[in-house]
Amino acid sequence: MLEESAMRELITGYCREAGVRNLGQHIEKILRKFALKVVRGEAATPEVVSSSSLVELVGKPVHSTDLMYANTPPGVVMGLAWTSMGGSTLYVECANVNGGPRMADGKETELAVGRVRSTGQLGDVMNESLSIAHSFSTRFLNKLAKDNVTLQSDDLQLHVPEGATPKDGPSAGITMATALLSLAMNEPVANNVAMTGELSLTGKVLKIGGVKEKVIAARRSAVEQIILPHTNRKDWEELPDSLRDSLTCHFVQDYDEVFAICFPNIDVNKS
Repeated sequence: MLEESAMRELITGYCREAGVRNLGQHIEKILRKFALKVVRGEAATPEVVSSSSLVELVGKPVHSTDLMYANTPPGVVMGLAWTSMGGSTLYVECANVNGGPRMADGKETELAVGRVRSTGQLGDVMNESLSIAHSFSTRFLNKLAKDNVTLQSDDLQLHVPEGATPKDGPSAGITMATALLSLAMNEPVANNVAMTGELSLTGKVLKIGGVKEKVIAARRSAVEQIILPHTNRKDWEELPDSLRDSLTCHFVQDYDEVFAICFPNIDVNKS
């Protein structure tokens, strides 16, 4: 008999595919091993399988937790990505190659044009999203804090960990923009927030796909709040209650709304 904790560990640590075929194979493997032990007189029936005995029976877990940070530092934002294994959290990390946030000295000096270098096997579409996110966040920051010229002048690096895994798609747009702004302001995003949404050059948040898989990833990482495009509300409402329970979902149309959720202590209208 498998304890509930063992079944959950099998699902999260060994079998993340959309169906249950792999899960069934692992359960069969466990049963065969116990049947052999019973025949040899090494075990009695019934036998209880706990999560602590899974390594001995089916080997080490294939999948580890997606949660890399307990509290994300400035420049790091949790996004949500679609994968064939049911979705995953996708951290976007941004660093200042020049050293840190730069403030203007008030003089009419010509600033160098800041650049962003990407790493982590980002595809063409994702690199285009980064270009849009950089252009938008630079203008956004200029309106919010004119003396902060980090995004205008400094060389930055944006990295998405798990570099061996190719990544592509436009849905990380708001995540990238938020990471850039977080770094430039030296302000971490609100805790336990994950997001997905394509960003337009004017700050509109556009529809994305794979909502179910991304919500599953959020639940797996114990995320408390997620940000989705307003146009994906129907996809959210079609999800079973078991997925939506304990998750607060914010539906946004413009980036101003994303910013207010991620940086609740900063008034975007103060300027």
